[in-house]
Amino acid sequence: MKLWRVLATLLLLAIVAAASSAAWWLTRPLVLASDPVELSIEPGTPPREIAQAWVQAGVQASPLLLYEWFRWSGQSRKIRAGSYEISPGVTPMVLLNKMVRGDETLAVVRLIEGWTFRQFRAELAKADSLKPSTASLSDEQLMQAIGAPGVAPEGRFHPDTYAYSKGSGDLAVLKRAYRAMQKRLDAAWQQRAPDSPLQSPDDALVLASIVEKETGVGADRGRVAGVFANRLRIGMPLQTDPTVIYGLGASFDGNLRKRDLLADTPYNTYTRAGLPPTPIAMPGNAALLAAVHPEATTALYFVSRGDGSSEFSDTLADHNRAVNRYQRRGK
Repeated sequence: MKLWRVLATLLLLAIVAAASSAAWWLTRPLVLASDPVELSIEPGTPPREIAQAWVQAGVQASPLLLYEWFRWSGQSRKIRAGSYEISPGVTPMVLLNKMVRGDETLAVVRLIEGWTFRQFRAELAKADSLKPSTASLSDEQLMQAIGAPGVAPEGRFHPDTYAYSKGSGDLAVLKRAYRAMQKRLDAAWQQRAPDSPLQSPDDALVLASIVEKETGVGADRGRVAGVFANRLRIGMPLQTDPTVIYGLGASFDGNLRKRDLLADTPYNTYTRAGLPPTPIAMPGNAALLAAVHPEATTALYFVSRGDGSSEFSDTLADHNRAVNRYQRRGK
């Protein structure tokens, strides 16, 4: 009887000691080989491999201990795939909670109003920890992968700052930006002015891209849109340099020449009336709203004052005087 009690006591003490050791280990900061330690967990990765991967990434602990903790906690099957980052001070308990919550490390990429789709793709290609899964795709193939086959990509993506999990693919960001632009374009189209000369949401997107490129000061945006709306109503060519420059593509060297304005292309709004066939850039939401609900104005012309703002004129004679004043002075 006494021997049984001794054995029971020893067993109890061993259990208490093991429990105390486990509790101590779970609440002690992990030793890391670097600061931070990063790990991307793919969907379907078994808990044992996750524990091993953390050790290989720089967590200086027994992979068996980590795995047993994941399993013993009862939450190993709740670990979420994603990109994680830990710094000194993280305990095994905090590490597991982080993965169960899906508390991923995010990076961001910023897409700017007025950028072309070519600039957009270049920015995605150099974004931090974003897999270039569409790098080998043509624009046409990329749009098909997004779910918009046959749609020209220019202007179809909303400029914004997009957060993403490190290690995720750029196609996911593209899809989000595409859906965001569709949503904002649909909302803007519902707010169009009753007398708008635009015939479709696509027209609104094209005009918004021109307004975006032609506006140097936000306060002028509505009036710039009003000038273009007036021209569309009377069938007057839009005569806007940014569309001509866009049509020149990579051959544009920064100097727009008279011969460029005379060379007829689908994007030359000096030689062709109406809107060009596609947007020429990514417009922001303010440009979209200006395009569908422009400021009421009698102006048909505007010219840059050289400080970002524009001088507006109702007549060609007034416009020529404004050009002489702001563009030809000192020449």
